Amino acid sequence: MHDTDQSKPDLSWRDGTIPVSTRFEDPYFSLADGLAETRHVFIAGNDLPARLRPGFHIAELGFGTGLNLLATRIAAGDIPLRYTSFEAFPLAAPDIARALQAFPEAAAIAAPFLAAWEAGARRFSLGPIEAEVIIGDARETLPGWSGLADAWYLDGFSPARNPELWGPELMAEVARHTAPGGSFATYTAAGFVRRALADAGFAVSRAPGHGRKRHMSRGTLPASG
Repeated sequence: MHDTDQSKPDLSWRDGTIPVSTRFEDPYFSLADGLAETRHVFIAGNDLPARLRPGFHIAELGFGTGLNLLATRIAAGDIPLRYTSFEAFPLAAPDIARALQAFPEAAAIAAPFLAAWEAGARRFSLGPIEAEVIIGDARETLPGWSGLADAWYLDGFSPARNPELWGPELMAEVARHTAPGGSFATYTAAGFVRRALADAGFAVSRAPGHGRKRHMSRGTLPASG
């Protein structure tokens, strides 16, 4: 995908530290400690790190600042994993570095990622994690992906502001690219998202949300056989 004005995120900064997409009028991570939200929603929501094993494959809708990748790296220890993320509007490395300053634990391990990102690499290693960020509209790129994820992080902007990343066709593609027994977790409990995931084949449940959010959603795809 060529770098055009349409593919570049429009940013503002709240309190000088929190990046906000002016395209979607939504912050890139929770105002109530984004790293804590990642750990609650995506790590614990997918029963990680207990399920991690060599070769475990995590996929993600919405790469953003890479905070979820860095939190996964911290949680995984020395377990070699695969991590694939789909991102339509990639941030520039200096903006990512600025955002990560709010999370010293994540920033402390971000240097290899930031160096690769600044150099234009979209496939790179972060410790034992082999990561790839697929640039483009996930509605176009996910159907052609050959991978199967053991766990999904569904982390697009708010469904109310970015409904394209939560539609039934895309949720069906998420299910189609999930290994039997695989899982998803997301911060949203929006009814149309939950219905789309259930229609796609996931057993969907609500769980307590992070911070002031009452609920989040998680689910599993039935194991074959």
